[in-house]
Amino acid sequence: MQPPMKTSKTLFFLLGALLAALLTWWLAGGKQAAAGTSAVGMPAAGISAAGLPAAGERSALDVIATRTSVRAYRDCPVGADTVELLLRAAMAAPSAMNRQPWVFVVVDDKALLQKFADSLQYAKMAASAPLAVVVCADLTRNPGASGDWWVMDASAASENLLLAAHAVGLGAVWTGVYPRSERVKAVRTILGLPESVVPLNVIPIGYPAQTPEPKQKWNPGNIRRNGWTR
Repeated sequence: MQPPMKTSKTLFFLLGALLAALLTWWLAGGKQAAAGTSAVGMPAAGISAAGLPAAGERSALDVIATRTSVRAYRDCPVGADTVELLLRAAMAAPSAMNRQPWVFVVVDDKALLQKFADSLQYAKMAASAPLAVVVCADLTRNPGASGDWWVMDASAASENLLLAAHAVGLGAVWTGVYPRSERVKAVRTILGLPESVVPLNVIPIGYPAQTPEPKQKWNPGNIRRNGWTR
């Protein structure tokens, strides 16, 4: 049996070694890892380079296949952190020449949401949503030939936003604004947008009061290979 004095010395030695190892880890990169970045400058576990959560149990393909347009919402707010998550996903979209022409106007003012419902035929649900995101394009960011691609850029960002909303348990619906000139004018007036900024859509968002069953959209008849003929 080991004498008590020798046992105490052994324990002190082991505790000292453990504390030294922890201190070395902290100085070498523990601070960065705690903030979301590893010691070598890579995202920490659970955080992507875009600041988004890493893929969990729900696959991207499942989110894509089960997303639906949700037009009825529960009466509860969407937290600021969740809204930022949606916008990070939207801004991760591709854009022509990486111009990133998008601007996202987050609207949670009830009076403005009601104005959307009153002015836009297909955005009546905005009145009952806790918020809406208006996806716009700033045309001054797309000069020259690349200026023609803003619709695709903003559309890609919009789809990312819709998928992210579904992935975190929210419901959303794309209500079109552009290219209908009267809708563009209405949204510009409601939000005070400059002429160089074009609203593509209004996307009401909230926790679903009811979620429609996803539609089966797979249709092999829509596929052609190496040309138009089958």
